[in-house]
Amino acid sequence: MAQVKKTAAKPAAKKTAAKKPAAKKAAATTVKTKIELQYADKNVSYDDIVKNAKNYWVKTLGKAAADLKTIDLYVKPEENRVYYVANGKEVGSFEL
Repeated sequence: MAQVKKTAAKPAAKKTAAKKPAAKKAAATTVKTKIELQYADKNVSYDDIVKNAKNYWVKTLGKAAADLKTIDLYVKPEENRVYYVANGKEVGSFEL
């Protein structure tokens, strides 16, 4: 009769946890800012100027809010005006 060799079962290979790369720190920190224009005994915040520009776009010009993609604002307090360039091509102004 042939002899059958019994071999010991090999222990299962240890599973090693995949190393996760360390989270990268943000290169620049975000700074919360507040901008306020003060002139002729008036105070106008940056947020108010942007809100007025959006309202002008929708209410005065009758355009859809979703159509306003970019807006560059130029504030001239001596003229009490804000000049704008909307979407890189439409220009105009409104009262500060």
